[in-house]
Amino acid sequence: MNEFKKVAVLMGGWSAEREVSLNSGNAVLQALINQGINATGIDVDRDICKQLKESDYSHVFNMMHGRGGEDGVVQGVLDMLQIPYTGSGVLGSALAMDKFRCKQIWQGIGLPTPNCLELSSQKDCENAIQQLGLPLMIKPVLEGSSIGISKVNKYEDMLPAWKAAKECGGTIMAEKFVKGEEYTAAILGDQVLPMIRLKTDHDFYDYQAKYVSDDTQYICPCGLEAAREKELAVIMKKAFDSVMAKGWGRVDFMLDGDDKPWLIEVNTVPGMTDHSLVPMAAKQAGMSFEELVLKILQGAFVHE
Repeated sequence: MNEFKKVAVLMGGWSAEREVSLNSGNAVLQALINQGINATGIDVDRDICKQLKESDYSHVFNMMHGRGGEDGVVQGVLDMLQIPYTGSGVLGSALAMDKFRCKQIWQGIGLPTPNCLELSSQKDCENAIQQLGLPLMIKPVLEGSSIGISKVNKYEDMLPAWKAAKECGGTIMAEKFVKGEEYTAAILGDQVLPMIRLKTDHDFYDYQAKYVSDDTQYICPCGLEAAREKELAVIMKKAFDSVMAKGWGRVDFMLDGDDKPWLIEVNTVPGMTDHSLVPMAAKQAGMSFEELVLKILQGAFVHE
């Protein structure tokens, strides 16, 4: 523990996921303090560079979800200050955060992910329906926690869904809907933790299902045969590595009716409350929340 002289836990920020980040950050902060680590929580603002420079932190545990914290921005600040930090660097964070670019990389190396199209205009929306068919998922590519995402089942729902996503800013994409079971694979270093199956009565695993509903089920062990889960783990790790993600994170995917996997997205700063998915997977692997937090911190390094 001596190497962790003064740890800053970054949380909050200015993204749409601010409140979730504060919950995650405070849970991580308490876990570090419980283990005797000198840790301080910082609700990040635009003066973060000055704060970090003046306070002489030895390490940073980044728990900022969304824009500013999960897209390479704060990673660039930490690289400049040469402070070791948890998780992915600038490139890995930026690529994983941009769902559209992430999927282009997967397609380019032959990994299975649903077809998608960028939506810049009303004409693009019409083309997407013609080329991809219905139903479609409409997503702002730079948001997390399912913010701004809609499922479009019929033609007249397309424009309202596109306009709602546009309110989040950035690029919007249409993605072919995959009917099947939803899963997530948590990654810690070189290890893929036990997978979790997500079961919800909602049309998809939306914000309400994640943070509000009491009916969402998290099934871990996920029910897959051990050999099948091992096969899928190889794909998930390849998907994670292909976008230069590092340290820890989560890959979300679907299994369709033919048992074929479809990669959806990578999260490089997943939720970290004791009810979140990564801690749930770690618990199944025999790891307590505090042990998980320490292992993530131990993976902190200066990104070149």
